[in-house]
Amino acid sequence: MHAHDKLKEAVLWESADGGKVHCRLCNFQCTIADGQLGHCQVRQNVGGTLYSLTYDKVCAANPDPIEKKPLFHFQPGTQSFSIATMGCNFQCTFCQNWQISQAALDDGHIDGEALTPEQIVAAAVRSECKSIAYTYTEPTIFMELCHDCGRLAKEQDLANVFVSNGYMTREAIDLAADWLDGINVDLKAFSDSYYLELCKARLQPVCDTIAYIAKYTDIWLEVTTLLVPGENDSEEELKQLAEFLVRAAGPDVPWHISRFHPQYKCLDSPATPLKTLQRAQRIGKAAGLRYVYLGNVPAADSESTFCYQCGRVLIERTGYRINANHITCSQCPGCGATIAGVEL
Repeated sequence: MHAHDKLKEAVLWESADGGKVHCRLCNFQCTIADGQLGHCQVRQNVGGTLYSLTYDKVCAANPDPIEKKPLFHFQPGTQSFSIATMGCNFQCTFCQNWQISQAALDDGHIDGEALTPEQIVAAAVRSECKSIAYTYTEPTIFMELCHDCGRLAKEQDLANVFVSNGYMTREAIDLAADWLDGINVDLKAFSDSYYLELCKARLQPVCDTIAYIAKYTDIWLEVTTLLVPGENDSEEELKQLAEFLVRAAGPDVPWHISRFHPQYKCLDSPATPLKTLQRAQRIGKAAGLRYVYLGNVPAADSESTFCYQCGRVLIERTGYRINANHITCSQCPGCGATIAGVEL
């Protein structure tokens, strides 16, 4: 049992029968008995009150290029102060950050440094970042820290961004909407069986999140799909995924197609062939997406931004570095087309 004075009461929960609590933060919608943990292993019912176990346990805090999130149409060329706490509500077999995301699940271990929201925001300002990113693990499940940091950050003219699996409830999105400026949502595949088998989750809530953010909030949205060979890279599935993005989020939503490298429990799968990524990029563009990027690959131009109308190169990137940005007042200098994004 954890000492009460150290714990932060959770957001978005209600009492249920028999001393249980119902958590409304993510789409697992856990009902948790007294003394038990939620699906994420970092929220606990203590005597009929739901607490966050990670509020003062920050396991990462450092500046990163915003492009690393990846966010390519949000304050390009700036630094984002990136923080995380341990835990996740997904159990992806191919997780790239499994050492911190799965620790609470694998061995009940939650580690980290006690940093206050004030200290985090001060560190972001000191390191000349333009934003704070809640990233590396799932920010939804450390929403209490995000919420307190996010509101303080706005007072210092800092933006806030999430890198998320998109499993939060509408209530959680609404809670964050006042201070959350950008989000990259992982749309890991476009089949429910993939989500069930490889992530222990479902597809539909992620689709609902993407559609809701695009339609009902001012949060800038980008989407990432990690292509795992033989699992989610069929022509038909990618076509359906790209068409969904155009339908639900519009042609301006940037789609990042990321190369898989063997990780965690997926050490036997090969890395994604470049031609598979390039095929996915063609499918995305054919579906009507204007900005389709390839991640984790050294292919020329795969990370640069081009004008969808005249084809001119607008932002030249090598990895996470911007070599040149030719956009003026959110417009292509060649044909005047409006380029969607935030502070381009």
